[in-house]
Amino acid sequence: MNLLEDGCGDKGVLIFAHGAGMPMDHLYMQQLVNCFVGLGLKVFRFEFPYMNSRRINGKQKFPDKLPVLEAHFIEVVAQIKQQLGSYSGPVYLGGKSLGGRVASLVADQLAAEAVFVVGYPFHPIKKPETLRVEHLKDLATPLHIFQGERDKFGTPGEVVHYSLSKSVSIYWFEDGDHDLRPRKKSGYSLDQHFSTLTRLVSAVVI
Repeated sequence: MNLLEDGCGDKGVLIFAHGAGMPMDHLYMQQLVNCFVGLGLKVFRFEFPYMNSRRINGKQKFPDKLPVLEAHFIEVVAQIKQQLGSYSGPVYLGGKSLGGRVASLVADQLAAEAVFVVGYPFHPIKKPETLRVEHLKDLATPLHIFQGERDKFGTPGEVVHYSLSKSVSIYWFEDGDHDLRPRKKSGYSLDQHFSTLTRLVSAVVI
């Protein structure tokens, strides 16, 4: 199983999964990881089976079904905990979009300290009636979602109507898209939004 490891881990360990079409070593993924590493977290990245298959044969492949993704995430966490040995500090889960959704699905089972999701896919694009929030109604693990106001997978006007657990916190980023990226005319930059994300996470892990 391929893993990428960054950071020292003074404040805990974060196991972070990629989005549907974004491999673990994508530049954007590295930029996100840098936000967490800067807070003293040791971050582990991994790839789901379908993405690893893409890397090996170069052929596009649709994401695996949720049960496969969940089982793989659980397996990765077990392997990392074994690798860490006697480590007894907090273990956080997280991910970008699809990876974050899967992290939220296994969080209670794995007794995670908290979950961080960048761009939660509340519903497929142009299908706001097909919700992916059923498990979020009773989630016990603290879930922190960083969502752009222009995210086509869930806007403030849509999400406000969802019935979500009190453990779910959503932070809206002005004019941000699914990657939190704002338009130039907004007066904001992606770097500014990453700084805000870092500040919000720091309140949880410090």
